[in-house]
Amino acid sequence: MAPRCRLDHIAVTAPDLARGVAQVEQLLGVAMQPGGEHPLMGTHNRLLNISGDAFPAAYAEIIAIEPGKEPSRPRTRRWFDLDDAALQAGLARHGPRLIHFAARVPDAHAATRALAREEHAHIDRGQLLEASRDTPAGRLEWQITVRDDGQRLFYGTLPTLIQWGAVHPTDSMPASGLVLRSLRAVHPRAPALAAAFSAIGMTGMEIEAGPPNLVAVLDTPRGTVTLESQGL
Repeated sequence: MAPRCRLDHIAVTAPDLARGVAQVEQLLGVAMQPGGEHPLMGTHNRLLNISGDAFPAAYAEIIAIEPGKEPSRPRTRRWFDLDDAALQAGLARHGPRLIHFAARVPDAHAATRALAREEHAHIDRGQLLEASRDTPAGRLEWQITVRDDGQRLFYGTLPTLIQWGAVHPTDSMPASGLVLRSLRAVHPRAPALAAAFSAIGMTGMEIEAGPPNLVAVLDTPRGTVTLESQGL
């Protein structure tokens, strides 16, 4: 039986965190909530609770490379393709962009094995790394899949897998006024992506054939807002 898998968070990235936060706050009509630093990857973030009936315990993060910081592991490329020159060039041209999402699983080892052995997938989701950061509400600890090359895979429409410890970020996150209504993955190899979703037990998302895109629709104080990756 495939492990149960649910959306954990969507990831928006920007070339500079402060400017990215300002632009996203203007778009969504809400103030970002505190995030933190990730010494493991040399990145930092800010967060927003986007939980709702369709996606409970879900959040959005704006994540960016932290200036002057490098990953703590030698010869490591940052997660979410953040060291990719084409992605950074696209962000420089277009500004903050939805690029990826993470899915939480009860057993990340089992989920990565399921992807590797799936008949139509055989996907190397990467190593399972241990990460943590301290917050005012307690220490966050998680295991997360990261490939040595940092690739997201399927243009970001295949989730990074995450397994949380005793504390989840949304446990202490106040309501933001945002609710994620839907998340849709579009890719020219839709059957292969669907097979990968099935292998990990991912539900609650539509998959369509077409040019690569990840589409999140949110209810916000400014009305309905759509975030897209548009092949980045």
